[in-house]
Amino acid sequence: MTTQQTLVPAIRVRGLEKSFKDLHVLRGVDFDVARGSIFALLGSNGAGKTTVVRILSTLLKSDAGAASVHGFDLATQPAKVREAISLTGQFAAVDEILSGRENLVLVANLRRLENPGAVADELLERFSLTEAAARKVSTYSGGMRRRLDIAMSLIGNPPVIFLDEPTTGLDPQSRIEVWKTVKGLADNGTTVLLTTQYLDEAEQLADRIAILHKGRIIVDGTLAELKQLLPPAKVEYVEKQPTLEDIFFAIVGDDEAASSASMSKEQR
Repeated sequence: MTTQQTLVPAIRVRGLEKSFKDLHVLRGVDFDVARGSIFALLGSNGAGKTTVVRILSTLLKSDAGAASVHGFDLATQPAKVREAISLTGQFAAVDEILSGRENLVLVANLRRLENPGAVADELLERFSLTEAAARKVSTYSGGMRRRLDIAMSLIGNPPVIFLDEPTTGLDPQSRIEVWKTVKGLADNGTTVLLTTQYLDEAEQLADRIAILHKGRIIVDGTLAELKQLLPPAKVEYVEKQPTLEDIFFAIVGDDEAASSASMSKEQR
């Protein structure tokens, strides 16, 4: 990495615009993503989140504005941008006929990496999929498929990864699994741009949150900064009701904890 690359944000977006005929999807989007951080682009369906990701991953050209990824200009250095990124879409792009390990080895071979088997085995261990390595992906749960999908996207060690609504359609336990995986990416130095429509997902994962609404970023800051935008509620007494998540894990928590402990011992 050059000195210039280390000084600029991992992702920089200025004045991004995009229209599809008469539909103005992006109307001047600006934001920065710090290196090694998780940045959540939050918005409802149709807000333009996926359009932003498609532009930043060179799959779509903007009508106006400028952007850089890992220090490379999107317009003049698209090949360099593609070398620096990986994209995981809303649905897991895995081959269900192959096993988990075979999926990883296939991608490693396509990327012409040395010792693809070792690459696959390291990722299987990292994403807690070693025990399921030889099983066909068709037998995997939703969370396992998504973890495998993210593992495949990390082959070649891209410094920037785009996760476009990674927990869409997943059950509560699978969502928690994916959240742990995403946090692990940032802990290992990967920059993550995450799009989501789930408020709790952005709250749990992001170092910084931007809200995209009607084609513009209307708020951009840390969770603490966003909370300062609203005055605290003044109440004399508050009875905290359990959330659905509290109820779910209260019921299945013991079984899940025992299962996790058992898996941990077997892996040793």
